[in-house]
Amino acid sequence: MAVQGARRAAGENRLGDAHAYAGRPVIFNIGEVLAQLTEDFPSVTASKIRFYEEKGLVTPQRTAAGYRQFTESDVERLRFVLALQRDHYLPLKVIRDYLDSIDRGEGPENLPPGVSASIAPRPVNPELAAEMAGRARRLSVEQLRVESGASNELLESLLSFGLIAAEAGHFDDHALRVAKACAALAAHGLEPRHLRPFQAAAEREFGLVERVVSPLASRRDGASQARAAESAREISDLCLSLHSALVQGHIARMDS
Repeated sequence: MAVQGARRAAGENRLGDAHAYAGRPVIFNIGEVLAQLTEDFPSVTASKIRFYEEKGLVTPQRTAAGYRQFTESDVERLRFVLALQRDHYLPLKVIRDYLDSIDRGEGPENLPPGVSASIAPRPVNPELAAEMAGRARRLSVEQLRVESGASNELLESLLSFGLIAAEAGHFDDHALRVAKACAALAAHGLEPRHLRPFQAAAEREFGLVERVVSPLASRRDGASQARAAESAREISDLCLSLHSALVQGHIARMDS
């Protein structure tokens, strides 16, 4: 298997000429990236690309409004990742090691036969380094309070109701997201005791997802474990979409 290094001609003709004329790099939104990848990788989705971003495999720039902007290099990295998963069933940790080696300017060792590492290394800059470091942050309770905007009293309540939890005295980014959401909801009069059903619902949803992916998760090999985690995330995203649609339907009927 050779990792494809050329973009689809249609996307190149439609977008490349306009940007090249202005002397700027070609920029794609996530929909345009999907259009380039789906022919070779029909299972690729926006949620999968966001998952790869979360894992640090691709790092698109963001506009002031928060929209992702992908370069040609980002698309090639995605092709590299998708091909290694599809054709060699490699876990993301191994693929991440390959990409880190490429970014350091080294030739990755032990690549599967026929796989080319001829993709551009990721540019190194202070903003990117800070972003990558932030993905693995361990937050103290004070950092959690400052970054979430939650009061000490609110954080204590979130801990007591099990909405957030510390590991070795530190919190992860998931706890930060929960604390931010709960701080905003507190402004509407919703206290942690009102939010316990969300924790119960999350546990039930996880139980459902876990049952679906258990045949893969029960296997010992890393590739199966990686595919189980990826499937779990996709199913969870679909469950969240269903939940949002059902709630928004009830809200819409309030105005009817």
